[in-house]
Amino acid sequence: MEYVQDYFSCNNCNNRDFKLIYNFSIRFYGVNFSDDLIYDRLTDEIYQCTKCRKTFTKAQVDEALAEFKKMRKSGGLKDSDKG
Repeated sequence: MEYVQDYFSCNNCNNRDFKLIYNFSIRFYGVNFSDDLIYDRLTDEIYQCTKCRKTFTKAQVDEALAEFKKMRKSGGLKDSDKG
């Protein structure tokens, strides 16, 4: 069976290689039933282009991949358009 593979690429330099960068933080907030602060630990994932160092969020990558699926289903992407 033949297949087609579409790649997410940097919209700045068209590179397809990225490295994953993590940002760790703690968010503090108060609640009305306690005088103590409540906190959440957060981990943000950022993807950085290995060529031009432009960064993309996970949501941006997911959105672009979802667009590939939508375009393939509608017949909007041809095999010659792939990266």
